[in-house]
Amino acid sequence: MKKTKNKEALLGAAFLMATSAIGPGFLTQTTVFTQQLLSSFGFVILLSILLDIGAQLNVWRIVVVSSKRAPVIANELLPGLGYFLTGLIVVGGLAFNIGNIGGCGLGVQVLTGLHPGVGAIISCFLALFIFWMKEAGAFLDNFTKILGLIMVALTLYIAISAHPPMQEAITHSFIPTAFSAKAVVTLVGGTVGGYICFAGGHRLLDAGYIGTASLQDTNTSAVSGILITAIMRIVLFLAALGIVTSGAVLDPANPAASVFKFAAGNIGYKFFGVVLWSAAITSVVGAAYTSISFLKNFNVWIDKHQQVAISIFIVISTCIFIVVGNPVKILVTVGALNGLILPVALAVILIAAHNKKIVGSYRQPLWLDIAGWLVVTIMTTLSFLTIKDWIGQLL
Repeated sequence: MKKTKNKEALLGAAFLMATSAIGPGFLTQTTVFTQQLLSSFGFVILLSILLDIGAQLNVWRIVVVSSKRAPVIANELLPGLGYFLTGLIVVGGLAFNIGNIGGCGLGVQVLTGLHPGVGAIISCFLALFIFWMKEAGAFLDNFTKILGLIMVALTLYIAISAHPPMQEAITHSFIPTAFSAKAVVTLVGGTVGGYICFAGGHRLLDAGYIGTASLQDTNTSAVSGILITAIMRIVLFLAALGIVTSGAVLDPANPAASVFKFAAGNIGYKFFGVVLWSAAITSVVGAAYTSISFLKNFNVWIDKHQQVAISIFIVISTCIFIVVGNPVKILVTVGALNGLILPVALAVILIAAHNKKIVGSYRQPLWLDIAGWLVVTIMTTLSFLTIKDWIGQLL
């Protein structure tokens, strides 16, 4: 594999991870929590970034060093554990993908007026086209990079138009006046929870990044993915904060769309359609690619017919959306559930990092171990508080 192609895949892995995280749920969650916590939501974002980096560096490094995908690592650690992890990831990926397909439909509706179901079907065919390209890997890398940059640029325009209170946002990002455990769990879950944390790591394997010689590139790609996601999160937070603090009342049915419309009128609403569709279609691609990358380790047919398997996954997601309807209202909850999966998946990776049968002579840096277990502890604690809150609401 040529070096230039490797470098493109390296950045592509970062954007695949980032755009997998930036989906319809991402837009909804960020806006909803900004409404609730106002400028103090900046503190939640900063805390989540640190947790994201600690989780992702550990996962990507062990995947690359071992030259094995996560379910194989889990099975070698404890027979059957890989199947359990795969089940969690694929179910979470499918749930998210239904929402992603719904987001595609809504994005097309905003831009063209077509029914969301029609927009979902059009987007489904486009996603299938991407995976059936002759150079699907290279096209996937470029596709996610271009749409990722478009999303950030358009949202930045909206943030500037919204005139957010910058001094207040900066101050409360370090000295918050409000805090939400659910917000932290949801943000971390939506960024590196479930399938998302493995998206770029598995892409690096497919691009030929294996062994300790690839660790420096892996570090760069992993941190880049988190930072790309963080930039989009911060820009959207500032846009929503500017609108909310101005006294505007957001539409509870689609709060993110309200932010864009209040900030820049009808053109802002059209910008939202582009951002929503871009966020959704790249997440459809990321969820399908990563979910099937887990399954193909356990099935020879899926391994040999990856394109067909990915196509089936996308078509099933689309059909469920068409039958059930738009599940955007549950995307915040699904993000939190993905956050509950993270401590389990990360703990498996951290234990595997010290298993010579899996990583050979590689020695895990102490600071990464500490950072990883800190993430597991914090996410487990916050997840417990979130579940307790859910039970309280049910009762």
